Amino acid sequence: MFPRRFDLLIVDEAHNVAPSGRGQYAVDSQRTQAIRTLAPHFEHKLFLSATPHNGYTESFSALLELLDDQRFHRGVPPDKAQLGAVMVRRLKSELPPDDLGNPRFPRRELEALEVAYTDDEKRAHADLQTYTALRQAGARDPAEAYATEFVLKLLKKRLFSSPEAFRITLEKHARTVRDGEARARTVSKPTIGVLRREVEGAEEESADDALFEERNLEAVAATSTVFRPLAAEESVVLDRMLAWAARAAGRADTKARQLIDWLHATLRPGGTWNDARVILFTEYRATQNWLQGLLAAEGFTQHGRLRTLYGGLPPDEREAVKAAFQAHPDVSAVRILLATDAASEGIDLQNHCSRLVHYEIPWNPNRMEQRNGRVDRHGQRAGRVRIYHFVARGFDRTSLVGKAPGDLEGDLEFLMRAAIKVDQIREDLGNVGDVIADRVEQAMLGRVKTLGTPERGNRRADEAKALLRFERQLKEQLERLRKRLAETRSELRLTPENLEAVVSVALDLAGLPPLRPPELVREDGRAAARAWYLPPLAGTWAPCADGLMHPHTHAIRPLTFDHAVAVGRDDVVLAHLNHRLVQLCLGLLRAEVWAPEGSGKLRRVSARVVPDSVTEHPALLAYARLVVLGGDGSRLHEEVLTAGGEVRAGRFARLERRRDAGRRHGPPGDGRQARARGGADEPGGALAEARGGRRRRARSPDEGAGEVLGRAARACGPGGGRPHGRADRAASHDP
Repeated sequence: MFPRRFDLLIVDEAHNVAPSGRGQYAVDSQRTQAIRTLAPHFEHKLFLSATPHNGYTESFSALLELLDDQRFHRGVPPDKAQLGAVMVRRLKSELPPDDLGNPRFPRRELEALEVAYTDDEKRAHADLQTYTALRQAGARDPAEAYATEFVLKLLKKRLFSSPEAFRITLEKHARTVRDGEARARTVSKPTIGVLRREVEGAEEESADDALFEERNLEAVAATSTVFRPLAAEESVVLDRMLAWAARAAGRADTKARQLIDWLHATLRPGGTWNDARVILFTEYRATQNWLQGLLAAEGFTQHGRLRTLYGGLPPDEREAVKAAFQAHPDVSAVRILLATDAASEGIDLQNHCSRLVHYEIPWNPNRMEQRNGRVDRHGQRAGRVRIYHFVARGFDRTSLVGKAPGDLEGDLEFLMRAAIKVDQIREDLGNVGDVIADRVEQAMLGRVKTLGTPERGNRRADEAKALLRFERQLKEQLERLRKRLAETRSELRLTPENLEAVVSVALDLAGLPPLRPPELVREDGRAAARAWYLPPLAGTWAPCADGLMHPHTHAIRPLTFDHAVAVGRDDVVLAHLNHRLVQLCLGLLRAEVWAPEGSGKLRRVSARVVPDSVTEHPALLAYARLVVLGGDGSRLHEEVLTAGGEVRAGRFARLERRRDAGRRHGPPGDGRQARARGGADEPGGALAEARGGRRRRARSPDEGAGEVLGRAARACGPGGGRPHGRADRAASHDP
C-alpha cells in the first residue's frame, strides 16, 4: 500500500494487541484485527510494551508480523538477527544511579496480610471444591468438560475476590443450569469451538468494567446450558453455597475486616488521618462496589478521602480522580484509591503513594505486574514500594514447600508463592508470565500441586529468553547521549535565562503585557526558585495558557524555564523549547531578525562596547541565512552563516588568528557593565566564533534560528532598535 498516508504508528501496551497463542495457531482478537487494518497505512511503527513475549511463540510471532510483515510471519519462529534489528529491550536493573548516586527505581517489598478465616468461610471453599469435582467427573463429552472448567474456574476466582462477586456469578449459573428450557436446548448444544470463542471473548480485557461483567455473565449462561442436569448431591452442595453467599455478601467477611483494620492503622492511627496513601486493586467491579460500601460504613469515604477508578468512568472524571490522587496531600484530601484493573495500565499514580494492596491475587502474573507498575515506576519518591497480598494465618515465607493447593489456606498460599516467584523473575515477565498463569490455573483446578513449570513450559521460557537477550552497553550509550545533550545545550545556548529573554522580548514586540515574576519555594522548603505568571492573552496567543490550570485545584500555575525547578512538582509548568509559548516567540523573533530592511521592529545593525581584554580594535560581525525550499514550499535545509573582522590602522583584517581569544578571556567583571544596550552578541560567544569566518550549521531550522534569535533578544536595547524597557532588561542577562 504505497505511498503510505501516515508517517508513524505508536502502539503503547502493545502486548494487548498480540493474539492469543495458547492453541496451535494464534487467534486474532478484535484489537489484533484493528491494528492489522491500520498498520499498512503507516510508514513506520513503534510498539511499546513491558511484556512483549507471553511465553507462546505463536502469539509473539503474530505480534512481530503486525510490526513488520516483511521480516516476520505468524507461525514461523523469528530469526534472532532480524529480531535484534527491530527490538530494543531495557531493564530497570541496567539503568545507572542518578547524579546523586541514588537508585533510579525504589526497592520493592512484598508483605503478607494474614487472615484467620472462619470455619464457615473454609466450608464454602470446600463446597466449591466438591462441586467442581462432581461436575468434572460427570462431564459427558469434551464440550461439557470445557464449559465446566470455565464456569468453575470463574466461580473460584470470584470466591477469592469477594462474597458479593461470587454470589452474582453463582446465582447466574444456578438459574441457567436449573432452567428446564435451557436443558431442552441442549439437543442442539454448541460445539467446543463455539464455546471456546464465547469464553475467549469473555476473557478478553475490556476498557469498560460493566461490559466485562456482562460478557462474563453471558459466557456463564452460554456454557451452563451444556451442563447435564444436576444430580441430587450436586443440587444440595449448590444450594448450600447459594445460602452462604447470600449471608456473606451482606457484611464484611474476615478478609475485609483485616483490610479495614490495616487501613485504620496505616492511614489514620489513633483516629487522625496522616499523609499516607494506598491503592486497593480488585479484579471485579462487583467487589469494588461491595468494598466501597464497607469502607463508607467505617468512615473512610468522608470528606473526599476515598475515590474510585474503574473502566467506563467518563474521561473527565477519570482525569479528575487521577489529578486528586497525584496532587500533594496538603492540597488533596484523598487517601484511598479503590481501583479495578482498568487502572492498571497507562496511568501514573506514584507521586505520593508507595503502598498497593491486591485484594485478590490475579492468576495471571502479567496483570499483577501491570498493577504494581502504577507505583513502582520512574518518579517514585519513596525509597521502597510496599506490595501487600492476603494469605491465611500461619503463612511461612521462608518455607520451601508450604501447603499444597486444595483447601482455602493451601490455595491462598499457592497464589502467594506464585506472587513471590513473579517478583523474583519480574525482569523476565515478558517471557514466562503466561506460562506461570497456566500453571496457576491447573493448580486451582486440582490438577497439579507445585508451581514448578513443566518441561515444555521451561523450554518455552528458555527459548523466549534467548530471543529477547541482546548484548547491551547501556551505560556507554547513556553517557554518549548525555554528553551530546550537554554539547547541544551549550552550542545552542539553551539556558533558562535565554529562553526567558526570548519570551520577554517577543511579548514586548507583540505589544503584550510582560511576564509577572512571583517568588516560589520548593516543596522541601530549602531552595527558592523564580517562575513567571503568564499575562492575559487573546487571539493566536490564547492557547499558550492551555495546561496552566492545576488539574485538581484548578488554580492557574506559573511558568518556569528551568527543568530542574519543574522536576517533581505540579505547582509550576515547564515552558520547554517546544512549548507553544516559546515556539510562538521564536517564530516572531525569527521573522523580525530576517524581515526586510525597514519593515521590522528590530534593527538590522546593532553596536556595543566591549572591554579591551576582548578586542582592542573595532570589530564587525555579519550574519546571513541560507534556506533551501522544496517545490511544495517545505524547508529542506537551513544554515546560519557568520563572518567578521577587525579594523586595524584603517585596514580590515579577518579575525581567524584570534578566534578563541574571547573564550580564553571570557566576559570580564559584571556582564551588565560590559555590554552596551544595543550590542549584537556576548564577548565570549558568537564574536569569538565569528573570527575566521566560521560557519555554524543549524541542527534544525528551529534550533539554528532559535540560537541566533536568542542572542538577538539578549542584545536588544535602545541603540539596537527597541526603545522600550523590556528590551533593556532582556539585554542585561548573562548568557
